[in-house]
Amino acid sequence: QLQLVESGGGLVQPGGSLRLSCAASGFTLDYYSIGWFRQAPGKEREGVSCISSSGSTKYADSVKGRFTISRDNARNTVYLQMNSLTPEDTAVYYCAADVRPYVCVDLQFGSWGQGTQVTVSS
Repeated sequence: QLQLVESGGGLVQPGGSLRLSCAASGFTLDYYSIGWFRQAPGKEREGVSCISSSGSTKYADSVKGRFTISRDNARNTVYLQMNSLTPEDTAVYYCAADVRPYVCVDLQFGSWGQGTQVTVSS
């Protein structure tokens, strides 16, 4: 059974950093694209970043230059390094997986994790 588990969220002060992890089980990440999404209270879910099976990356304009997505296929894990965090980054962060080759374009992912809370506050 395909499962994704996010971890690494928490409370951080503005300007701080966090690294989120998305650990996969029940399948091998090698052939999957992984996306990170977030949803703040009262707002729609938005795509944050995506990494394809070949390693190509994509970022939302709001996080470019601050967030970095990476994958470690040996550990079956994808990471989201988040730097220079602001209160506007506060949200529940989700990772998602899909084997379709263009999913980082349409962001229509089929499998989702349960999310991890990120709160940026002083």
